[in-house]
Amino acid sequence: MYYSRMIDGYLLEWSQRSSHKPLLLRGARQVGKSTAVRHLSQKFKSFVEVNFERQPSYKQLFQGDIDVKRIVPQMAAIAGKPIEPGSTLLFLDEIQACPEAIMSLRFFKEDMPELHVIAAGSLLEFALEELPTFGVGRIHSMFMFPMTFDEFLLANGENLLIEARNQATSSAPLPAPLYEKLVGLLRTFMLVGGMPEAVSKWVETHDYLACQEVQDDIVVTYEDDFPKYKKRVDPMLLRLTMRSAAVQATKKFVYSQVGGSYSTSEVKKALEMLILAGILIPVTHTSANGVPLGSEADYSYRKMLLLDTGLMLRLLNMTTGDVSELTTQILTSDVSELANKGPMAEMVAGLEMLHYKTPNIRHDLFYWLRRAKNSSAEIDYLVTYKQQVVPIEVKAGMQGGMKSLWLFMNEKHLHNALRCSMENFGSFEYQDVKDNNAVRHVQICPLYAMSQMDKLLSAFVWENNQ
Repeated sequence: MYYSRMIDGYLLEWSQRSSHKPLLLRGARQVGKSTAVRHLSQKFKSFVEVNFERQPSYKQLFQGDIDVKRIVPQMAAIAGKPIEPGSTLLFLDEIQACPEAIMSLRFFKEDMPELHVIAAGSLLEFALEELPTFGVGRIHSMFMFPMTFDEFLLANGENLLIEARNQATSSAPLPAPLYEKLVGLLRTFMLVGGMPEAVSKWVETHDYLACQEVQDDIVVTYEDDFPKYKKRVDPMLLRLTMRSAAVQATKKFVYSQVGGSYSTSEVKKALEMLILAGILIPVTHTSANGVPLGSEADYSYRKMLLLDTGLMLRLLNMTTGDVSELTTQILTSDVSELANKGPMAEMVAGLEMLHYKTPNIRHDLFYWLRRAKNSSAEIDYLVTYKQQVVPIEVKAGMQGGMKSLWLFMNEKHLHNALRCSMENFGSFEYQDVKDNNAVRHVQICPLYAMSQMDKLLSAFVWENNQ
C-alpha cells in the first residue's frame, strides 16, 4: 500500500520537464526515498533499478573512463531490460557505495539528456562531502524527510478532515467536533511519528506497541550505520550524542552533557556527523535584525531536533529507561497543558515548518535568544515572509503569557507574529504603549495546521496593507 507523499508532485513535475537534470534524492535512512521513486516509475514505460549495495557487480561498469553511452547499454544487458531515453526511469539506489557512479551523474546530463535518472542513498551526504565535485549545475537535488501530519492524515483516510481544516480561518474557526478530532490525531502523530514504516504499521494495527517495535528497529539500524560514518568518529560517541540530543531536544545543546569523558571538539564532530546524516536538525540562534536570518547566525548557540518525534520517544526510552509518563501525558493531558509536556510541541512545530517547505533546496531553522544577564527571553522560531522577520512562539492551549514575544516585537519594531498552539484558529491584537502604541497582530497557527502557515502569513499582509 503506497501512501501519498508531498514530494510525489515535485518528482512528477521533474519527470515531465522537457529538459531535466539527473536527480539526486537526499535524506536520512528509511524516510521513503526508494518507495517514492518506485511510485513515480508507474508513469514510465519501463523501470530499471540498480542497488549498488545488493548488486555490487554493477560497480565494475563505472571503473575507468566514465562513458555513459557505454555504461547504459551494459546496465541494460545485466538487468535484462531496455533502458531507452524518454521512456525508461533509471534508478541508482544506494549510490554512496559507488562514488564513481555519483561522479557519472553529470555526464548523463551532457551525453544522454533525455534519459530520466534518479539516484539516492542512505549515507549519501558523507560520500558527497568527500568528492571534489559531483556536477554542480548539472545535477538537481531534492531533500526528503519523514511524513508530515497532513501525509499522516491522508494515510489514515482523513481527506475530508483536511479539506474542512483548510477552509477554517481566524474568523471562522473549526466546529468543536472537528477540532477535537484533529487534536486527537495530532496526539497519535506525536507518538507514531512520520517514519513511513511506523505510519504503515499504525494504519494496519492501531497498536502503539507495534509501532514502537518498528521505531526501535529503525534506531538500531541508525546505530548500526555509525561505524560507516567516518573512522575518525567513535561509534559509541555517536550513540551517546544522538541519545543526549533526544534528552536536550529544543534546548541549547550542551556538549558536556553527552558524557563519556569526550572532549568538546570530539562531541562537536559527532554532532556534525549526525546533522550530515539527517538524524539531527539544528535550530540556530540569530540576532534577527533583518533578512536573511542566516547573516547574523551564531552557530555556538544551537538547539537540536530529532528528525522524528516517534524516534525521539524511543531514544528517550533507551536513555532513561521509561517514557510511560510522557506517553500518558501526550495521550491524556488536557489540551491546555499538552503543549507544555516536554519538547514535543516545539518539535512538531519545527519539523512541520521544515517539511512543508519546497524540497528543491536545503532549508535552515532559526530562533532568537536574549543572552543578556538577568534577562531571559526566547523566541522558539523565526521565519521570513515578504522580506520581513516573523517570530513564532509555541505555546499551550489558551493559557500562557507571551512576554518574550512582545519584548522581541518591541525591540525589532515588528507588527506580525504567529502563535503555534493546540488552540483553534483565531487571532488577537496587542497595543504596545512602549512603542508609540504600535499594534501587534498575532495569528494562531494550530499545531495540527502547520501546512496552512503561509496562508495565515499572507492574511497578515492583506490585512495590514488596507
